[in-house]
Amino acid sequence: MVLKSDSARGVALSAPAVLYVGFLVAVPLVLMIAHSFWTQDYIDIDRTPTLQNYREAVADPLIGLLLVRSVVIAAMVTLVTVLLAYPIAYYIAFKTERKALWLILVTIPFWSSYLLRVFAWKLILGYNGVLNSGLLTLGLIDEPLGFLLYNPNAVVLTLAHAWAPFAILPIYVSLQKIDPSLLEAATDLGVSRVERFVRVTLPLSVPGLTAASLIIFIPTVGDYVTPALVGGSGGKMIANMIQVQFGAANNWPMGAALSIIAMMVVMIVSVAFVFVLRKAGSRIR
Repeated sequence: MVLKSDSARGVALSAPAVLYVGFLVAVPLVLMIAHSFWTQDYIDIDRTPTLQNYREAVADPLIGLLLVRSVVIAAMVTLVTVLLAYPIAYYIAFKTERKALWLILVTIPFWSSYLLRVFAWKLILGYNGVLNSGLLTLGLIDEPLGFLLYNPNAVVLTLAHAWAPFAILPIYVSLQKIDPSLLEAATDLGVSRVERFVRVTLPLSVPGLTAASLIIFIPTVGDYVTPALVGGSGGKMIANMIQVQFGAANNWPMGAALSIIAMMVVMIVSVAFVFVLRKAGSRIR
């Protein structure tokens, strides 16, 4: 009776959360999958199941280009963000006693709007922006640099700044959980600081690296605001095409099909990344 009572109590406690997630996540996902098998002639939707949208998407070279570009840009953003975030997380975990202060400083970007941060980078990297004006004032350049904005590099830089806190925090938590006695034992064995980091600290922080990478990579592939504002024609991603299909083109079934394809690509890449990272972590040990 006690077990049944505890089970019933657990179901009752979890039911609101399950219903909430199911209503806001599962139902829209099912509707999007259903839409991807329909067709639309701008106004009317034909609900006859068909693979026409998927065939058109696979046959369109532009869709393939945008998918590849999205994965590459998201991977570059993930790499740059993690490389910049790891030293900061390491410093907070091991080198300072004012951890709370540093964590507050890390979360400061959350205090402002995401769009505001994107527009700030647009002002910094613009033809007459802060960076070009500063270089001209210092006499380092004769005319403004035109390659700073409206390209994939601007997208990578802007997204890396926007997602930095999401990388620092999970890496910090992973480093914070490392038993100090393991580091002391490695030092007592006579290993150098570099070897101790490579063979002890880095492998034990792999869970944090994995979490940070996935937290950045998955939503970055689906970002369309930043590429639209700072990417230009060469920085557009698959999410921009999806937005066009749901908006100006008024072709929801095609937009749904592109969304499903993008989700599948992200899932495959993410699973492969986790597998490779775990293998690499075990080899380092």
